[in-house]
Amino acid sequence: MIIRRRLTVGVGILLATLTAGLGSALPAAAGETPTKASPKVELVLDVSGSMRTRDIDGQSRMTAAKQAFNEVLDAVPEQVELGIRTLGADYPGDDRKVGCKDTKQLYPVGPLDRTEAKTAVATLAPTGWTPIGPALLGAADDLAGGDSTRRIVLISDGEDTCGPLDPCEVARDIAARGIHLVIDTLGLVPNAKIREQLTCIAEATGGTYTAVQHADELSGRVKQLVDRAAEPVVTPVATEGADRCSTAPQLKPGLYTDREKFGEHRWYRVDVLPGQELRASVSVSADRAVNNDYGVLLRAVTVHGREIVRGSESGTGRTDAISSGLRYPKAEQDDTDNGDKPAAETVCLQVSNSFSAPASVKTTPGMPVELTVDLVDAPDDAADVAAFGLGRGWWLLGVLVLTGLVAGLLTGWISRWRIAVWRTN
Repeated sequence: MIIRRRLTVGVGILLATLTAGLGSALPAAAGETPTKASPKVELVLDVSGSMRTRDIDGQSRMTAAKQAFNEVLDAVPEQVELGIRTLGADYPGDDRKVGCKDTKQLYPVGPLDRTEAKTAVATLAPTGWTPIGPALLGAADDLAGGDSTRRIVLISDGEDTCGPLDPCEVARDIAARGIHLVIDTLGLVPNAKIREQLTCIAEATGGTYTAVQHADELSGRVKQLVDRAAEPVVTPVATEGADRCSTAPQLKPGLYTDREKFGEHRWYRVDVLPGQELRASVSVSADRAVNNDYGVLLRAVTVHGREIVRGSESGTGRTDAISSGLRYPKAEQDDTDNGDKPAAETVCLQVSNSFSAPASVKTTPGMPVELTVDLVDAPDDAADVAAFGLGRGWWLLGVLVLTGLVAGLLTGWISRWRIAVWRTN
């Protein structure tokens, strides 16, 4: 009897111990959240011979760049993995073939050792050529891998000197990889050709171009771009539209990117439940030289081909991006006799463009397309014109017809009255 009691007590203690251990371990495991990948940034600095020029606040462009880099390195957020790449820093000769390969990673992308990075920057001296295209390709490789946000910040004072590898085409090829790598450019010289090239590089990847002529402007802008990489942003999802609705990808609310050829139609599908309103917008970027007079069309169509609503916009060459949008509210429906919820309606979204380009311009890859899809509660207020289908054009058409009818009747009545007066007199 005593042995049984001791055995029972021992088993109870063992079970209690195991239960306590599991109880303390499970909440910790359940409470763990997957760590978010650190954003990556690579600063690409032009160290070509022209950086010796003394035109930034009385000092050379190289001195101003080093000063800006030191300030930026002090302010880099802890979660950002940062690297530095140079172009034109090592080869001072005249051999174009050698000079156009002169790009290297000065500091590897990763957790930042501020002292080590500053020491590396201090060794730089203006030297050689300006191989922007090869430097961008190298920076894209430096940032490859992972799902984190990636950004290249290019600082240059001149045009690329290593054609025929066009840096603008390089940027387009990087964008076409679908890796969501953004290139921002900063120009140290207010030159039209330099501005055009750096703008083209930035816009090809959804980045920005900034002209800077003072040291504080340079450091402030680079800090801003590095901070922007650290901020939580919506990462676009790469998708590929189809040539017809039946084979189009099914999209949920979110931000999507695609590529569209000149004059192409691309299709996507969205399911809209009763009581929801579909809101969609599209932007097409002219990331290369195009002819004036172009447009973009966004249509919502049923699976049977009937147009529901459309939005369109045209341009005349004054802007590098053109956008349009639409709204489609779907009214509430009662449950079926079986008590089932009403089924969703499949809406086909068609994105079309009327861009054209000179014969000398490459048409591949296609132009960048950004598509936003959102589903919200449909309006229940009769004052909302979308609830009456004004967005679909029918009410507007009815108003125009009624106005024309009234105007015709009044014109006819006035004409008959004037004729009657004329006959009387």
